[in-house]
Amino acid sequence: MKDSPKISDAELEIMKVLWAKSPQTANEVIEKLKSTMDWNPKTIRTLINRLVQKEAVTYHQEKGSMYAYYPLVSQESYLQVETTSLLQRFYGAALKPLLVNFLKEEKLSVEDINELKQILDEKTEEVLRKDR
Repeated sequence: MKDSPKISDAELEIMKVLWAKSPQTANEVIEKLKSTMDWNPKTIRTLINRLVQKEAVTYHQEKGSMYAYYPLVSQESYLQVETTSLLQRFYGAALKPLLVNFLKEEKLSVEDINELKQILDEKTEEVLRKDR
C-alpha cells in the first residue's frame, strides 16, 4: 500500500479495537464498542466494510460465513501520517512551534519531562553523529 488511507473519526474507533487485538470478527468488534459507542451493529459493519474498501483492514474467512478482520495499517504509521498532517495544517510543517505550544500548555509529570529530555538527548547525539 503506497499511501495511508484517510480514516474518519468513526472508522478510527474500529481501528482502535483492531489495533488492541486482532483478528476479530465483526460481532467481537460490535461487542467491544457496544459499551462506549451508541451505534447500531449495522453501522459498525458498514464502517468495517469501508475500512476494507480503503485497504486499511482486511479479513480472512473463519468457520462458515464468519470473517476475522485485522488492520493493514499499523497504529504507528497512522499516527505518523496524522502527525505530519497536523503539522502541515496548523504549523506549516514546522515542528518547533508545535512542541513549544504543547510544552507551554500541557501539565507534564517529572517522568514525562525526563522522558522528553532523554528523547531530545538521543536526537542531539544522532545529529552530532551525522555532522561528523
